[in-house]
Amino acid sequence: MAEPGRHSRHAATRRRSRAWPLLLSLVLVAVAVAGGLALHRSSQDGDGTADSATSTPTVDQAARAAAVDAVLKRRSQAVLTGNEQAFVADVDPGDKRLVASQRTLFANLREFGFAKLTYQQLAQQYDDSIAQKYGPSTYLVAVAMTYQIRAIDLVPVRAMLGYTFTQRANGAWVLVSDSDLDQRLPRGSHQEAWDFGPILVKRAARVLVVVEKGQQALADKLVAMSGSAVQAVSKNWPGGWNGSGVVIALDDKIVRGADYTQPKNAEDALAMATWVYRTLPGEVTGEGQRADSYVVVNPHNRAKVDARTLAHEFTHVATAPYGPYAPRWMVEGAATYVEFLPMDGQKNLAIPEYKQDVRTKYLAKAKSLPTDDTFFARADSSYPLSWLALDYLFTRFGGVEVGTLYRELAALGSTQKDRDRIMLEHVGMTEAGLFRALKAAAAA
Repeated sequence: MAEPGRHSRHAATRRRSRAWPLLLSLVLVAVAVAGGLALHRSSQDGDGTADSATSTPTVDQAARAAAVDAVLKRRSQAVLTGNEQAFVADVDPGDKRLVASQRTLFANLREFGFAKLTYQQLAQQYDDSIAQKYGPSTYLVAVAMTYQIRAIDLVPVRAMLGYTFTQRANGAWVLVSDSDLDQRLPRGSHQEAWDFGPILVKRAARVLVVVEKGQQALADKLVAMSGSAVQAVSKNWPGGWNGSGVVIALDDKIVRGADYTQPKNAEDALAMATWVYRTLPGEVTGEGQRADSYVVVNPHNRAKVDARTLAHEFTHVATAPYGPYAPRWMVEGAATYVEFLPMDGQKNLAIPEYKQDVRTKYLAKAKSLPTDDTFFARADSSYPLSWLALDYLFTRFGGVEVGTLYRELAALGSTQKDRDRIMLEHVGMTEAGLFRALKAAAAA
């Protein structure tokens, strides 16, 4: 995800054939906007002088920044201490709908149990239509929300939102909107689970599940499956994994980086592992620095999700901090490899038969490993071939070497030259050599 508009998108139709392994529907989606913190700046230089187009008066920017900082601090402390009245105290009291939505937001935020929560002003934004709507003192600003969910997030992580403030006659700055910037913010770093209607959050050890308020049975089911999947990934991923699984299963079709309004996603995907950021897109790097991922379930296919689905997704969660550059066949092959392993409470899959089927149906016709550019266009063959490649690597070189290879490819494999160098260093063959090895193993 190195340039604007580039999707890291995986989706494939999931199929079962008796006890054979399945083609898993996974999507790991996040679309960053390069320079995301300088969102849609106008030509105004922001020095406090009047703008003839908007008739914006001169403002004391230091005083405004201090006043808004105080509002943001009151809001974060209100969530941490459970003070709803303090949370809405700086919301425009004349907008009853906004006040009501902020009360819902407060209740949702309280469900998560934050160990840390702060809001920080980032960059002022400019929009004439918004200034005309709210008046000459309109202050539209991108805000970073830094949070850490207790016993879930290993490190503090960041999301982005936009607030619109205006100054009242008494000098107070009040919040008049929290949605004016939604269409400009980098995909995947906002529209969090707490930003929608009333929710229910259910926890277990290393698991947090979010559903619509009142859907207790669904929450219980997802918690049980998530617990099994967390244990499977912890046991089977090289070096172990001590992270947690967050599963969001709301009726909304666009949550975080998951967009189930897209026809292909809506039809094929079961769930998506959406990136969670240590630094936001544009802060340190254009694509942002990942902490881990939260899984968002497709509301169209919710009934099809099982523990193996979540084990696949949680493998992506475990590997998300490594970096964005691993080949797609490595990313999907590793997740599918873990998904297919024996799992407590799940029927074992017929791996030898499946392997032979993959060799006959797909490997015999293939010319190379699945490429990043064509992976999803040929998903029916890409997923099984990727699994076959990882099965070969794990069997021949062992988990420690495969885990190290994954880490280095994800962190440093941004070019084919880099990928070939890393592959040769760790397994003595390039991607092309690995494909030839798969062919030779099948012939033998």
